[in-house]
Amino acid sequence: MFYYQVWPRSSRYHGTEALTYSWSSVLPIGQIVTVPLQRLTVPGVVVARVSKPNFAAKPLTAVLDLPPLPTPVLQLAKWLQQYYPAPLGMITQQLLPELSKPDADLSVPPFSTPALDTMPPLTTQQQSVTSAISKPDTYLLHGVTGSGKTRVYVELAARALAAGRSSLILTPEISLTSQLAERFRAVFGQRVLVMHSQQTAMERRRVWQQILLAAEPVIVIGPRSILFSPLANIGLIVLDEAHEPAYKQEQAPHYQAARVASYLRELHNAEQILGSASPLITDYFLADQRGKQILTMDALAAGKRQAQVHIIDLKDRSQFPRSRWLSQPLIKAMSEALSQGQQTLLYLNRRGTARLVICESCGWQAECPTCDLPLTYHGDTHNLRCHVCNITQPAPSICPDCNQPSVIYKSIGTKAIVTEVQKLFPQARLARFDTDNKRSEQFSQQYNTVKDGQVDILIGTQMLAKGLDLPRLSVVGVLVADTSLQLPDYTAAERTYQLLLQVLGRIGRGHVAGQAFVQTYQPNNPAIADAASANWPDFYQRELKDRKVFKYPPYVYLLKLSVRRASSSSAAKAAATFAATLRGVEVVGPAPALREKVAGKYVQQLVIKSAQRSKLLDVIKQLPAGWSYDIDPADLL
Repeated sequence: MFYYQVWPRSSRYHGTEALTYSWSSVLPIGQIVTVPLQRLTVPGVVVARVSKPNFAAKPLTAVLDLPPLPTPVLQLAKWLQQYYPAPLGMITQQLLPELSKPDADLSVPPFSTPALDTMPPLTTQQQSVTSAISKPDTYLLHGVTGSGKTRVYVELAARALAAGRSSLILTPEISLTSQLAERFRAVFGQRVLVMHSQQTAMERRRVWQQILLAAEPVIVIGPRSILFSPLANIGLIVLDEAHEPAYKQEQAPHYQAARVASYLRELHNAEQILGSASPLITDYFLADQRGKQILTMDALAAGKRQAQVHIIDLKDRSQFPRSRWLSQPLIKAMSEALSQGQQTLLYLNRRGTARLVICESCGWQAECPTCDLPLTYHGDTHNLRCHVCNITQPAPSICPDCNQPSVIYKSIGTKAIVTEVQKLFPQARLARFDTDNKRSEQFSQQYNTVKDGQVDILIGTQMLAKGLDLPRLSVVGVLVADTSLQLPDYTAAERTYQLLLQVLGRIGRGHVAGQAFVQTYQPNNPAIADAASANWPDFYQRELKDRKVFKYPPYVYLLKLSVRRASSSSAAKAAATFAATLRGVEVVGPAPALREKVAGKYVQQLVIKSAQRSKLLDVIKQLPAGWSYDIDPADLL
């Protein structure tokens, strides 16, 4: 009899150590098996062979007829457990899909020579970038929207393929996979495999097993989860739109995809590309500090042209004679687009649940004097509160700057915009894309319908801002550009800049002439003005200065802690008690979380800051039962 340590794939297993099982024959490390666990049978992976334990080890349930996981996959998982601590069952869920018996006919059709002649020739800047990526390392590719970053990715994937190596091409949103896969399949054919969570369990299992069984290099496209694909020889890892918060996993393990990709790159001695028109402040700073290559593409690819950007002051109500939310210049441009068979995209820059708290007359907004963050309005107490340090103050009815009774507490949703547009353009074909869509209505399912011009006006949230190339799109309207500025978070200005730059980049892509209308209560806000003019240098330097003063990344590491209790007082007491035990780190709070009540429980939050990440890992080890944590959070909401 032989004995093996196994990682079980089950959220029911909360331990941090492998479980020991027996089997009658020798098994390789990485072998995929099924094991008994709490009256269930779950998949697992063999991670070590051990001597006979001093207890009666249960036998494995079965050994699946699949090759063992490649060694780098196991190495990555072991690192992940240390860097982003989480229960072992959840770590293993990243590695294995829901498995039963292997599917039949899993071979990848042979594909010999990439059809690069289907792609436009490389521009001078694209050639310069591909030449500069000359050795295994991490490269930050700062390419303006429309400069042709995807063309560079295809060239690098072809180069990796010629060397007999696979590629991972990550997208932040599942809705972008269809478009990206279409471009890559035009060159690489059936060698391109797509895997994401909106596929059925059977579809995901089939693709995962194709990857595991592939005898030749493949190109895998999908969201952050594809980093754990069972590939033995990776030559290229690309994070497209690398600034997007979707690259941070919200559930345990709370990993940041770029950091996981960096370690995976080291394991495979591969090239890693962080591509973005608006890099994360932290990524850009660290790349600069560590002497990493920052590659710039600031010229539009052949045939593309700069779109006209118009900033509309929402305080000037003379601009809105027919609609509260759509200005007359925007309505006129939409009407012209309709008459010419072109498309309009109306974008609601909304993220999170914070309401607009702003003066309609002068653009004033309430900010925390300690944290430099917007204060959030709470209707039940009619107070403004900082959800980081917990400062509160009465909500004003008169603006403290201009003394006008024009402070508003409002929000608007995509469904209300649909109703408004239907009244203005009853003949237009509309489509709304947001998180309320059914599966059949999601953009990934409707991409070809939209691309072919069967929709006249698209209305939606962030998913429409990223990476889309729609040939008939000529008008973009950002309805309330201030919404993300109101979020009580240190990344608010950065997210506003990124989102505006992304949505403005949907036009001027060489198909039709483009116009964009940015409607805002704060037309002179630096983040909005810089995005409208694509002024990255000024925006970057200003943000760095603010973050250094208020101690935010990249100058410190962050840990977000939360505790839930039956009453607000008991939650506050628990948070204060634990905060009092902490030494050697900066503790901010406790304060009620932005969502103060979740599933009937009250939530209190602590924010821990330290220049040494190891100290935050020590705090995690001290956490009492019932607490949750997020290390390196994408935001503090």
